[in-house]
Amino acid sequence: MNVLFIEDDRMNRRVVRDMLDVAGAVMVEAESAEIGLGLIDSNDFDMILVDLRMPGMDGITAIGHIRARTDHKARLPIIVVTADTAVDLRQRCLDAGADDVIFKPVAMDALFEAMGRLLADGDDELI
Repeated sequence: MNVLFIEDDRMNRRVVRDMLDVAGAVMVEAESAEIGLGLIDSNDFDMILVDLRMPGMDGITAIGHIRARTDHKARLPIIVVTADTAVDLRQRCLDAGADDVIFKPVAMDALFEAMGRLLADGDDELI
């Protein structure tokens, strides 16, 4: 499984990379939404993880760009990974096109549960 993680904090990327390594997944890192969107253009990913609060383009805007694509990549599963705990946050993310939301600090079981649920609900090509 190839996963893109768009996250500006290097330590958060490292923690998630270590978790995904346990599952045998390959993680590509993007330290900004702009870089992440470029990587989507040039790579095939099975899933995208995205932080909400980043310098420059935020995660909600990045999700909008992904969902506005006209190719199959517009349907990639997207999980928001955030420390934001606003009451309406989950609904705002889902309304923007995210498939799920998990909270920092990321717990391995929460990450794997969300990923597994999305893969089980998705097309066979993602498995």
